[in-house]
Amino acid sequence: MKLDELRPAPGATKRRKKIGRGPGSGHGKTATKGHKGHNARSGGGKGGGFEGGQMPLYRRLPKRGFRNIFAKDFNVVSLARVQAAVDARKLDAGATVDVAALIKAGVIRRAKDGVRVLSTGELKAKLSFDVAGASKGAIEKIEKAGGSVKLPEKAAAE
Repeated sequence: MKLDELRPAPGATKRRKKIGRGPGSGHGKTATKGHKGHNARSGGGKGGGFEGGQMPLYRRLPKRGFRNIFAKDFNVVSLARVQAAVDARKLDAGATVDVAALIKAGVIRRAKDGVRVLSTGELKAKLSFDVAGASKGAIEKIEKAGGSVKLPEKAAAE
């Protein structure tokens, strides 16, 4: 058997019904849509979820969850990724590591609502971070390496 001899099994495929191609086709004029009415119009017919009067699935299932419109979307950066940038000489060990420095080094593509540092990996370089957030483990590892972390002050609840 060769690739050019491959064929679908007999009866496995059906020819497409060509509608609206003149009276000779047998499906001309109204193109199998009948006369007038909602279903004959463009875009007509029941909606996508209609089940013939039965309560549609999207209404039978319970509503779930919500989207917090106030949630912050942070760039997440691991210590391993920062250390790799320092090793590749893309990040200056003497300068402060902030959003601008991480973008310039190619660690993150664009600034979102700030950067959050996670503790994955090891940090050998002594770096000072000025970021929006950091995990407890990340802060411990940064301080153990001789660096510092500057986080924004939490607004006092009034």
